[in-house]
Amino acid sequence: MRHILVAGKLHPAGLALLENAKTRGFTHAYIEEISEASYAPLIDKADALVIRTQPMSAETVARGTKLKVVSRHGVGYDAVDLAALNEHKIALMIVGDVNSISVAEHAMMQMLAAAKRAVRADNAVRDSAKWGWRNLLEQQEISSKRLLILGYGRIGRNLARMAAGFQMEVRAYDPYLARHGWPEGPVRPVSDLNAELGWADFISVHVPRGDRPVIGAAEIAVMKPGVIIVNTARGGVVDEAALAAGLRSSQIGGVGFDVFEVEPPTIGSPLLAFDQAVLSPHIAGLTLEAAERMAVMSVQNVIDYFAGKGDPDLIVNRTAIDA
Repeated sequence: MRHILVAGKLHPAGLALLENAKTRGFTHAYIEEISEASYAPLIDKADALVIRTQPMSAETVARGTKLKVVSRHGVGYDAVDLAALNEHKIALMIVGDVNSISVAEHAMMQMLAAAKRAVRADNAVRDSAKWGWRNLLEQQEISSKRLLILGYGRIGRNLARMAAGFQMEVRAYDPYLARHGWPEGPVRPVSDLNAELGWADFISVHVPRGDRPVIGAAEIAVMKPGVIIVNTARGGVVDEAALAAGLRSSQIGGVGFDVFEVEPPTIGSPLLAFDQAVLSPHIAGLTLEAAERMAVMSVQNVIDYFAGKGDPDLIVNRTAIDA
């Protein structure tokens, strides 16, 4: 018997797959709460862990003495201590392309909402004293404007396809793809990010978090005044304090943010003060349709792994655990 621990609320389709797996020798425990403390006491009994967004520290990994595979309910894994998994030869799997459409749609929505000043427009209706705001002509069109996409994976490519419907001119920055093969299509790669930042009317970020922000004060300084920046990637990829300073000086015209350095943002978080900012609670990939796909695939990954049929492209650390 293989025991699966599910840490975090799962779509009913994923739970149904778990129930069906009982006939194939699997048992499971289900913890809806999203915290490390809620699932860590049960990790020692688990052969596999299906995990949402909560952390998985080296201490918890060490307690999972039976653990063979961790399956992320998503594609990011910065909250998981990968080095600890590698040390204990525990596989880390992700779900692949299940939410790229959802995230690209969200980025498109935030670009539109920021350009159209959706928050200010909404406030002008709810407070009649602000009705005259409409005559300031702050709204912008996005059609035929310039879009720079940072990170040209599946999400970035879907966004480019959507932006083409607005006749936007699209360029993309992705050093990895530039070295290993650029996808076919009309979007051309750019090699010098700083040189292109001043070209763009809109910038949409779709890169993993690194040691430092991809966009900070130095990058903002060379951007076109009034640029709109959208981040649906990871908190910390864009320096929020620098972004707030750019909004304050009008160097940045508007932002759309779905991810934050601290989640949920604390009182006094710099972006909360601006109604040029369209903010959402890390939901870009959490559509009903994507949640179903993520739940099913995160469970199926575990089942396939123990059957020897796990997709090697979805095993993040396959080189480390095979060493």
